[in-house]
Amino acid sequence: MAKITFQSKKWSGKFGREYADRSIITLNELDNVYRKNFGITRTELNSLFVGKLKKNIKILEVGSNVGNQLLFLHKMGFNNLYGIEINSHALECSKSRTKNISTVQGSVVDIPFKDEYFDVVFSSGVLIHVHPKDIKKAYREIHRCTKKYIWGYEYYAEKYTEIIYRERKNLLWKANFSKLYLKLFDDLKLVKEKKLQYLNNDNIDTMFLLRKKK
Repeated sequence: MAKITFQSKKWSGKFGREYADRSIITLNELDNVYRKNFGITRTELNSLFVGKLKKNIKILEVGSNVGNQLLFLHKMGFNNLYGIEINSHALECSKSRTKNISTVQGSVVDIPFKDEYFDVVFSSGVLIHVHPKDIKKAYREIHRCTKKYIWGYEYYAEKYTEIIYRERKNLLWKANFSKLYLKLFDDLKLVKEKKLQYLNNDNIDTMFLLRKKK
């Protein structure tokens, strides 16, 4: 069982519930946010990274929140989708918005599935909320549960950098997450990475796909 941390307490409680309520938007609305920020939609990014994968592969999203990213994948034709989410309210929202998608309560540092159960394990804006002292636990759990791919979308910085999030400390960090994966696991190789420069500021996001060499 994962220990209770400041971050997990925040995200599983009222703070996480409020985040979930803000996140309930349509896929078209979310695509428009990406287009405004980067000049490319999330749909287009997903297609670039996983569009050629077989649609019956088993995919897990860690930190699935209200199900937006799972809905994107379902719309692409993927039909074997799973999610774990720490906030019970977000989980219920997800269940009400998705069909034929298995979502359960769980944490990225204690994934409730057996080793190599999935073909792809991915995160989208989740690793940024894991404290640096706990990030290796998250990496090891993600690495343990996938037999082939690790896919991620996170805020980017070459060095670990804390960001004040909604006037609070200890809730958000940006880093070179793909590089940290490669440093921790010698059986991973980088398949693809795309840095996404915001059009209206100097921040950068990154999407990356890693694969186990075996």
